[in-house]
Amino acid sequence: MGELLIKGIFVNASPPSWSQWLAYAVAALGAFLIMAAVVWTAYNYTRPAPLGIARVEERKKALAESRAYEAETLNHYGWADQAKGLVRLPIARAMELTVQAYQDPAAARTNLVARADRAAAPPPKAPEKPNQYE
Repeated sequence: MGELLIKGIFVNASPPSWSQWLAYAVAALGAFLIMAAVVWTAYNYTRPAPLGIARVEERKKALAESRAYEAETLNHYGWADQAKGLVRLPIARAMELTVQAYQDPAAARTNLVARADRAAAPPPKAPEKPNQYE
């Protein structure tokens, strides 16, 4: 008769016994262990295979090639698009030209817009084959 009626629900007024505390602790520990097992399984399942020496060397070679290409592109002259007449400049020279051009900002802006339009222009349309009945 240790129950109280609160808002239509019977509530146990006596504190839980040691056996109930033990059941709660075992349930909490079990839930924790189940969750840990799920996390551990997911970790092991999704982990990629270890890299072999050949793969490491392949990646180092690709990185070296990429950095060499970037250094060549950033520090030397070359064609960006020869058909459109677009030249690639070294960064230092491009900055010098930009500073010189912006001595007159209005002319520099119109020049920049004209160059952007030329660089983004679509290629000319190929001539269509004439109709044989014309």
